[in-house]
Amino acid sequence: MNDFRTARDFLLAHRTDYEAARAGFRWPDPVAFNWALDWFDAHLARDPETRDQAALRIVDPQGCTDSYYSFADLSERSSRTANHLRSLGLVRGDRLLLLLGNEVALWETMLGAFKLGVVVIPATVLLTPEELRDRIERGAVRAVVTDASQAPKLDAAGFEGIRILCGAAPLAGWARLADRDGCDSRFEPDGPTGPDDPLLLYFTSGTTAKPKLVLHTHRSYPVGSLSTMYWLGLRPGDRHLNVSSPGWAKHAWSSFFAPWNACATVVIVNQPRFDARALLGQLSVLEITTLCAPPTVWRHLVQEDLDAVPQTLREVCGAGEPLNPEVIERVRDAWGLTIRDGYGQTETTAQIANTPGSAGIPGSMGRPLPGYEIELLDADGRPAPEGEVCLRLTGERPAGLMAGYLRDGGVLAGADGDYYHTGDVAFRDAAGSVTFVGRADDVFKSSDYRISPFELESVLVEHEAVREAAVVPLPDALRLAVPRAFVALAADRVADLATARSIFEHAAQRLAPFKRIRDIVFVTELPKTVSGKIRRVELRKQDGGRLPGDGTVLAHFTEKDVAPA
Repeated sequence: MNDFRTARDFLLAHRTDYEAARAGFRWPDPVAFNWALDWFDAHLARDPETRDQAALRIVDPQGCTDSYYSFADLSERSSRTANHLRSLGLVRGDRLLLLLGNEVALWETMLGAFKLGVVVIPATVLLTPEELRDRIERGAVRAVVTDASQAPKLDAAGFEGIRILCGAAPLAGWARLADRDGCDSRFEPDGPTGPDDPLLLYFTSGTTAKPKLVLHTHRSYPVGSLSTMYWLGLRPGDRHLNVSSPGWAKHAWSSFFAPWNACATVVIVNQPRFDARALLGQLSVLEITTLCAPPTVWRHLVQEDLDAVPQTLREVCGAGEPLNPEVIERVRDAWGLTIRDGYGQTETTAQIANTPGSAGIPGSMGRPLPGYEIELLDADGRPAPEGEVCLRLTGERPAGLMAGYLRDGGVLAGADGDYYHTGDVAFRDAAGSVTFVGRADDVFKSSDYRISPFELESVLVEHEAVREAAVVPLPDALRLAVPRAFVALAADRVADLATARSIFEHAAQRLAPFKRIRDIVFVTELPKTVSGKIRRVELRKQDGGRLPGDGTVLAHFTEKDVAPA
């Protein structure tokens, strides 16, 4: 634990000195370490300066509830939970599917499972019975913690393991999580926790294919999240609001490990349906100091009157996909703060970021974070100014990298060799800043030119009528493919010919001829993963009036439709 705290304190001391942090940081040695016991319990919940500090605050503006839980509270509640899980027959190495929203039971269960050595599989409550069946079968799930609303789906998925219900009303065949209150508040582990012992099993968001199983260890996410803490710019005592749904790895990044590594308060604002104006109102009421949100949320927020929001914020960050420069500029103009993009994956913690105190380049992901060595490799595996983002694994292996993809038979793959390949393409400028180009499978060719969807999308969202945009290739007999744009409009705009003409003209003035948008489809919403990433794979095969999820095609226009008669 002392080694962990030394590394953590070093990053806090060099919070705005990137060069010193990069030069001096070393990952803590891979020794026996259980973050929930050796950091959360032993330090945060026992230190007189922190034990009574709010560790978690959950606010429901509509229900008019505001709940606080100190580090000492969560330490005791999670120890009771660990003892309860043990009494139900769970042992080290068993896998538990956690299917809850942003409620205190989620944090208690995660901490309790970590203490016991049970592997947690976080999942979103939006999963279908078929998706649940896939997770249960491929994840070898032994127990599920959820609420009554999910019970029918688990029945449909055919789950026959240990069922633990969160909520007061009992269900036949279910144990009650609340029965943990009768368990001992002291927890004794059955032995030491090794750094490579499994901790979390994530199913990737699946933007292009069936989700993979990503295995993280007691070292990779708790210790690896030191890089995430550094990117977010967290300080002890901060009130950190991360807009994220459970089930996405970013929730563990920024609503669990990183804030508590820094001894900050995790703040949750629950909204049954996202309301940008209401969320902005909560920022000052709750005196939020650090805010992280995905691009979708930021694009909604900038549609509101940002100037009217009283400011307590010090740091604002974006994650999930790179933010368009236009959005960054709007926030800077209103608040005098720069949204600092960061980059990482379910497979890693934050790897690349614009860090506190750095000017950054709008649209850039930033520079490699302390503890990560980044190479851009071309198709032949050679370093290049533009190429696939890869983590160098020779020398000191980054602690935040997964153990590997879990395959049939318990085999781990994908995180060995000299490099870990992210599948994302980027370019690096002379100052060392890395700028996202796109997923390797999203970048396409048109007349032998490489097209980056993100570059074109950034131009489109600069138009005042455009709220969100996604660009995909449209097959073309002459050019192989041409750019097709799916556009979600701002609330006061109409999907008509005049709007299409204005957007076509806007793009033509700002893009080279080979990048010109040739086709625009207006939609109500773009299909996204639970983490907020646009599912371009669904857009590439779109044909008709419906889109996956809530999206509907409103209108469709081509260049020929807007051409002068």
